[in-house]
Amino acid sequence: MTSNRSETALRAEGLRVGYGERAVLDGLGLEIKTGTITALVGPNGSGKSTLLKTLARLLHPSGGAVYLDGKAISSLPTAVIARELAILPQGPSAPAGLTVRELVEQGRFPHVGALRMLKGQDHQAITTALELTDMAGFAHRPLDSLSGGERQRAWIALTLAQDTPLLLLDEPTTFLDIGHQLEVLELVRTLNRARRMTIVLVLHDLNQAARYAHRMIALCHGRIVADGPPVTVLTPTLLAEVFNVRANIVTDSTSGAPVCLPFATVAK
Repeated sequence: MTSNRSETALRAEGLRVGYGERAVLDGLGLEIKTGTITALVGPNGSGKSTLLKTLARLLHPSGGAVYLDGKAISSLPTAVIARELAILPQGPSAPAGLTVRELVEQGRFPHVGALRMLKGQDHQAITTALELTDMAGFAHRPLDSLSGGERQRAWIALTLAQDTPLLLLDEPTTFLDIGHQLEVLELVRTLNRARRMTIVLVLHDLNQAARYAHRMIALCHGRIVADGPPVTVLTPTLLAEVFNVRANIVTDSTSGAPVCLPFATVAK
């Protein structure tokens, strides 16, 4: 990975993104600092996944722009983006019969030549990705024979094999039991600390977001309504206004992170 990177990994300015006539994001702007973990949170339909896909150029804005390491992402070749940024969207699909290792191998294609021949460093990256996600024992199993949680870990291994400095994850703990959820989030933290990887992830669990992210960005109706360290974002006021719940906020004695304890819904 490149060492002389700018302080801003991703920047969005004036994003307008929609589906048909409906605008999901309208005039949204943000900066993602290099070497940080940012959690996007918000109720269903708030624009979290739309924002993540737009940052990765899976969606094209009708207005505004996204900049990857200071360069307009719309002008960059796909192969260049794939060496700099990996994304795991919701509900990815693969051809029937594909094995776990064959899936993870696809993460190396941005790094190989026109002949798509894997070299020693590619095989090592694949092995490392399988080991990090505890999927080495499933390498030769067909992907469609796995449980939902095992498949999710295989897809995460694919993104890790891509070996990019920037990783975008859309609800990476979906389908996972609580033990594997924590394993994935601990892996996210390890990648950030050991490799200084910049990570943006969408999470539904607010307490997990507060524990593992340096920064939380709360969205509602396509707008950023709160942005900052978890202790300033996860407040009773925000929970009432954005999530329509009444909650107490306590401090976790182990991590020092805020923890929300919902006890009622807000009357509408």
